[in-house]
Amino acid sequence: MGAWAEDAFGNDTACDWAGDFSDNPGINKIEEAINLVIESDGYLDSDVASEALVACEIIARLKGNFGNVSAYSETIDTWVKSVNILPGNELILRAQKAIARIQGENSELNELWNEDGINEKWHAEMNNLQQRVSS
Repeated sequence: MGAWAEDAFGNDTACDWAGDFSDNPGINKIEEAINLVIESDGYLDSDVASEALVACEIIARLKGNFGNVSAYSETIDTWVKSVNILPGNELILRAQKAIARIQGENSELNELWNEDGINEKWHAEMNNLQQRVSS
């Protein structure tokens, strides 16, 4: 995993997905990324999890709850500010469930961030995202 920061945009996979999203943005892409996590019964791949976290970030931002703003989030932030979309309750609940699943057992991303012991900074970022999606 090419990661440089604990936030949702802080790795190569997330930035690639954000770029693809920005080329053709829409709620359906957000739903697809989150559904891949929710519908996963077995071991959750880190790439799938990283993409879903960006989708969850978009949901939080659409609600006006921006997290870290950086060059990596710039195209998504520009799109969010240009639309008037409020995510529905069902999508918000699915995003909450996805974040919890990513932090749980059988999640490669969770294992990668915690391979040297509990990474409190990553968990704090995930909890912050969970809060911003929920608020």
